Amino acid sequence: MKALIQRVTTASVTVEGQVIGAIDHGLMALIGVEKGDSEANADKLLHKLLNYRVFSDEAGKMNHNLQQAQGGLLLVSQFTLAADTRKGLRPGFSSAAPPEEGERLFDYLVARAQQAGPPVATGQFGADMQVALVNDGPVTFMLEG
Repeated sequence: MKALIQRVTTASVTVEGQVIGAIDHGLMALIGVEKGDSEANADKLLHKLLNYRVFSDEAGKMNHNLQQAQGGLLLVSQFTLAADTRKGLRPGFSSAAPPEEGERLFDYLVARAQQAGPPVATGQFGADMQVALVNDGPVTFMLEG
């Protein structure tokens, strides 16, 4: 599993004109599920999402995690993160998990995140979503679980 995370001051997901998920200060994570991923990968990725130190401490250094920063977590499924872009001018998606498996693991990740305690919002798996955010920093990282 992959996550492209961005530290945000605000982020939201809109589907068919309705905001279905939103957070203020926190992390927005685009989640890509690849063939062969499992619950163990989701658990490892969630550990990183919750504990990765990308928020500033009192000295201005990236030393605080999501909980310490009291931030929210916006999880958005994004199968294009699994694209193979190494050759040609069109992405290939043969390494992406089949939709049913991707949705199952994404839902698992969301449920585990909700159990962990931070405010969690989501997009809608497989929907045409519009994602709006204000990247704080900007701070953006690619995580793998």
